[in-house]
Amino acid sequence: MKMALSGKDFAKGQLLILAFDHRGSFLEKLFGIKGREPTQEEAVQIADYKTVVYEGFLSALGKGVPKEIAGILVDEQFGSQIVVDARSKGIAFAMPCEKSGQEEFGFDYGSDFGAHIAKFQPSFVKVLVRFNPEGDGEMNRRQLGRLGMLNDFLSRTGRPFLFELLVPATPQQLSSLNGDKAAYDSQLRPKLMVGAMRQIQQAGVEPDVWKMEGVGRPEDAKAIVAQAQADGRKAGVITLGRGESKEKVQEWLKVGAGIGGIIGFAVGRTIFWDALSGMKNGSYSRQQAVDIIAQNYLEFVQLWQGERM
Repeated sequence: MKMALSGKDFAKGQLLILAFDHRGSFLEKLFGIKGREPTQEEAVQIADYKTVVYEGFLSALGKGVPKEIAGILVDEQFGSQIVVDARSKGIAFAMPCEKSGQEEFGFDYGSDFGAHIAKFQPSFVKVLVRFNPEGDGEMNRRQLGRLGMLNDFLSRTGRPFLFELLVPATPQQLSSLNGDKAAYDSQLRPKLMVGAMRQIQQAGVEPDVWKMEGVGRPEDAKAIVAQAQADGRKAGVITLGRGESKEKVQEWLKVGAGIGGIIGFAVGRTIFWDALSGMKNGSYSRQQAVDIIAQNYLEFVQLWQGERM
């Protein structure tokens, strides 16, 4: 079992991530590209839009976001130049290794995933997994097998593991709540998240940082931390945004900021989506988009720090 992060122990500090590793949703919802790879010209444009997000992040650093607790999450496909620049500036960065837009976790580069990690040497290797402990048992077992391969590689090479866990409702679970997704989020999801974490740990998969959907009640947040740190583990927890409204994400961050073991957030679309959409349709200039992203990220950082004190 990995008991601590190599390098800086973020479980004892803070980690405030601007996440823009979106690929499938980015292509489809922002550029209307679905069921095919982007052309070279489109790929250049997409990479430029990601650069706008990164420029917003850098602007926020210039406005007072502490560099030592800030970070980005960006993909290799459209963000490789961003990663190079971030490394040169000493900025912490995470990179995903999952194939985008899949219900079942699989490696983006197949059996070559290790070579891609070694090439970029990210501060954290991130994986997104949809895992409901009461869901498809065979799929869960297949995913745990692949996650075990990744865990072994990261343990062997000393690379910190950032695990994004989503727990989508099964049809039966939703039906039991008359299809009420809000009721699922508040009544069932928190316990299922803890159960999913336990199954993942029991399979020998040991994240250093869990990237988790927000919860509305402090007792649920405490239960998530207790499972992350069960049996002497030193893992931290950060709250993801899930593309929710700014108000909903603020609510989640306020809950988490007051609980030891929750060390920050990884928020993406809530910060950058309106700015990029406005830039795409001509409502905003590039600089206006950068400024909006910087301000949104700065506001979340300030909220977190204010609630943390």
